[in-house]
Amino acid sequence: MRGLYARWIDRWERNLASRDTNRVVRPFEWGSEWLHAIGFPSFPADANGEAASRLPAFTAEALADSERFYSYAPVGDYRLEDGRLTFTSPAPSLCPENDRVHALWLPAPDDHGRALVVLPQWNSDADGHVGLARLLNRFGISALRMTMPYHAERMPAGFARADYHCSSNVGRTIHACRQSVIDTRACLDWLERRGCQRLGILGTSLGSCIAFIAAAHDARVRLGIFNHVSMNFGDVVWTGLSTQNVRKGFDGQITQDELRRYWSVISPASYLHLLGGRAMRNLLIWARFDTTFLPVYSRQVIESFRSLNLPHEVFTLPCGHYTTGRHPFKLMDGLTMCRFAAKNL
Repeated sequence: MRGLYARWIDRWERNLASRDTNRVVRPFEWGSEWLHAIGFPSFPADANGEAASRLPAFTAEALADSERFYSYAPVGDYRLEDGRLTFTSPAPSLCPENDRVHALWLPAPDDHGRALVVLPQWNSDADGHVGLARLLNRFGISALRMTMPYHAERMPAGFARADYHCSSNVGRTIHACRQSVIDTRACLDWLERRGCQRLGILGTSLGSCIAFIAAAHDARVRLGIFNHVSMNFGDVVWTGLSTQNVRKGFDGQITQDELRRYWSVISPASYLHLLGGRAMRNLLIWARFDTTFLPVYSRQVIESFRSLNLPHEVFTLPCGHYTTGRHPFKLMDGLTMCRFAAKNL
């Protein structure tokens, strides 16, 4: 039986989750046209009738050559104006308004070449993690806070949430996560051009997943801060409180095991081995009463880091997923991340 404190946190979590009244259950789609748009591996745009049989081969090929899957052409149109960096995404989508990347540049006065790309959580607004970026500045670290695809300035007209980034459209979700990883790496390119040589990534929730995959494929990353961790993208969506509207879209179409396999190409579990032999420092943060990144999945990440002897530290928050953004847990979380970055970058 759970104790009084755990029940209190759980009630608080569910109360916070219920405040969002604009969640939509969207119909299940294979999203063949989105997989076709990636270009590698090849996938026919009109394969919806055969998508289920073609997806395993697509996933296997992408995983076998993930360096190519997450590769991109260099960006040629970076523009910094009034602290806002913009550029064209090297991984264009089927939504033109989404393909202009926006990032806020918050430099520290004397950063000694230290900078982090900061990736907020799913459905973060335009101000998400700006406060955290400024707190990093106080620790002597510059921050480039990137807007994720389909969020804030990149959101298609008529949408109130970033449904195109994570939805019951299998192919579109893969495309969105791949675009996020590539846009993040393009941000690292820009930081390197500015002379920042001590580079890291900080991601929260969905941003944590993207940050991990980007770091795994980019040896320039010396430090990774993963704020809420889980092994498989599909497991979080299937079991998490915040994604139950997405989960309902899969009813009667595919199983949790199938979704885990289809989305393995956008899951941290597939790329842990790429960190072997690197001196990258990692901070894994999980919440003991998390209702979205269930603790069983967070513990799998920690055990995997231990078994692979990957350098890491672990911090456990005494709260849940939504309550991480509330005091006193918000301050506890932010200070832990900033101190780790200042010490290890």
